[in-house]
Amino acid sequence: MGKSSPSNFEMNSDSAPRVLEEIIQRAECAGASDVHLQMASDGAQVSFRLDGVLTPANKIERDLAERVFGRIKFLSHLKTYQESLPQDGRIDKADAQSKCDIRVSTYPTVTGEKIVLRLFAEQTVQKIEELELPLTAENELKTFLRQTSGMLLLTGPAGSGKTTTIYACLRHLSEVGGRHIITIEDPVEQIIPGIMQTEINEVRGLNFATAARHLLRQDPQVLVIGEIRDDETANLAVRAALTGHLVISTLHAGSCKGVFERLFVMCPDRYATISGVELVLNQRLIRRLCEKCHGVGCPDCLQTGFRGRIPVVESVKLNDSLRAELRNKGPEIIQPAPTLIEAAKVLCDSRKTNASEVERLLGSGF
Repeated sequence: MGKSSPSNFEMNSDSAPRVLEEIIQRAECAGASDVHLQMASDGAQVSFRLDGVLTPANKIERDLAERVFGRIKFLSHLKTYQESLPQDGRIDKADAQSKCDIRVSTYPTVTGEKIVLRLFAEQTVQKIEELELPLTAENELKTFLRQTSGMLLLTGPAGSGKTTTIYACLRHLSEVGGRHIITIEDPVEQIIPGIMQTEINEVRGLNFATAARHLLRQDPQVLVIGEIRDDETANLAVRAALTGHLVISTLHAGSCKGVFERLFVMCPDRYATISGVELVLNQRLIRRLCEKCHGVGCPDCLQTGFRGRIPVVESVKLNDSLRAELRNKGPEIIQPAPTLIEAAKVLCDSRKTNASEVERLLGSGF
């Protein structure tokens, strides 16, 4: 593996609009998902999130940084004078000479304001076959999508590819056709023709639970709930899965076993919960070794040694015997095969990633 961070790129202007455009264009060229700008006493550090890892890219001197921060707030319709409270906004790609629409988040810190730009590139929704899931998980996913009822739950930390997997499922379902599909998202990241997509609005009181409760009256055959965050949403999802709906959602739990541990707390009817869940996928995204330099570091991968990411997945498919064990013994009997570590080892053996990257992602024990 080469250097831990790319060489800094040079700013070619002292004009705040032009500097902001250079930062965004450089981030897009590198394939960054986010741009972080952290103000300090001597200026602002610019970093890119590349393949899930925050990578320093440049530093802007204080006076210019203040003007760049002001430019970001102006374009995203935020209060330019407000530095002591968080703000959220959006920048239209045309206003920033960008290929991406940009979500803006500001936050006060002890060293100065922090701004994060999330880049939303227009991308074609991937097919399930293009996700590079392990063959077993891919087949289990396709089998589930052929069903008319039951629940699929995806788990994993933020940035582990859950939304990408859900969108691939939606594309698959839309291409097969014949079913009324409704989504509840926060936010809607890509538009898929033929699917009724809705976006929650917490400020106006439209959360996941409220949306799900009302949208079940819209006669959906497939209901996608972006995230199960509370007891009401969990119980609505379980009930929908048991009453002739195919339900797809995410739940922050960290493991397949953890999914059931959380569900059993959120849903008093353990029997119904076990009956409703059909498939659980626990996934992470691991960095792929750069195909040009094989991990050494080159200009193509900005000297990181990696370019792109691959899913590492463990799954649990519930059948009658596993359901009976789960009712009698509880979540402790949930043991995916292969585990995340075993799945990562397969990727190492095929030289798609390396041991240090597995340890970074999954911790020691590899």
